[in-house]
Amino acid sequence: MPVLHNRVSQAELKKILYAETEERTTISFYRYFPVTDPEQFRDKLYTALDSLKVFGRIYIAGEGINAQVSVPGSNYEAFKSYLHSMEGLKGIRLNIAVDDDGRSFWVLKIKVRQKIVADGITDPLFSMEHKGRYVNALQMNELLEHPDTVVIDMRNHYEYEVGHFVKALEIPSDTFREQLPMAVTMMQDQKDKNIIMYCTGGIRCEKASAYMLHNGFKNVFHLEGGVINYAREARESGLESKFIGKNFVFDDRLGERITADIIAKCHQCGQPADTHTNCKNDGCHLLFIQCETCANQFDGCCSKECSGMYNLPLEQQKQLRMGMDKGMMVFNKSKQRLRPRLGSG
Repeated sequence: MPVLHNRVSQAELKKILYAETEERTTISFYRYFPVTDPEQFRDKLYTALDSLKVFGRIYIAGEGINAQVSVPGSNYEAFKSYLHSMEGLKGIRLNIAVDDDGRSFWVLKIKVRQKIVADGITDPLFSMEHKGRYVNALQMNELLEHPDTVVIDMRNHYEYEVGHFVKALEIPSDTFREQLPMAVTMMQDQKDKNIIMYCTGGIRCEKASAYMLHNGFKNVFHLEGGVINYAREARESGLESKFIGKNFVFDDRLGERITADIIAKCHQCGQPADTHTNCKNDGCHLLFIQCETCANQFDGCCSKECSGMYNLPLEQQKQLRMGMDKGMMVFNKSKQRLRPRLGSG
């Protein structure tokens, strides 16, 4: 039986990745389908993808699969053929990254979870079999021209902040499980409208569309393949992109440039910026938006305190972190938490 997890340090894995000469492609895919034995499915998938030198993060659950991976160019066709040969994955859509250097992942992790998207839904009558209608890039653009269309962004605030569709409504929460009932409540007086839901790659908006239908809505659509697929289709078809700015992605890139528009601001100085970064202080790792000027001023950290910690000798940093109650200083993506202390001294 092969080892089904990595035993090499993260630093060494990154070093190996950057030493590669072959180009890689970042791909995301998902599908809702019944998986009778998630553990067995996971083991079979890991063995095959590991042999193809695929890196990435994959979740398996009884309701399906959710994956973001990096594939060597020479193994792409074998990777695609293998996926399509698996029960439940035939014909699955593969979303190719728009703005990609192939360095998005450096290890393969496949985990079994309760759900591929944490949704908080407990109603036993809810089913993914009844979901909204797909729309492609052209249909999305056409529907956006209609006054009876409402566009709902089912992503988190930090995603919406750097890029979104024109006229898109933000559901003001940083968790999908909170957004679902909020969307139902917010749209109660607009049940006669065309409601289009979208997200990064399609997995959240597909479930959200099913939840809206479950709650009595009728004209519900969701963007096929999410923003990633929309950007590719728009580019290939010569369509005007109605999505402006950056599309946040959950890998080392932290964003794909869709249009040149910069609609966000540096969280430290307020100047136009849309580059997400994690605070370099290992006792913080806050995700925030930082311009180049502030990155230089604060050494890639979110505050003078963190910059001071980051510039201490490594052993001293470790000593200071021992027993520290990081509390609100841990990796946190919320728009409300920690913002006042950014850049403080």
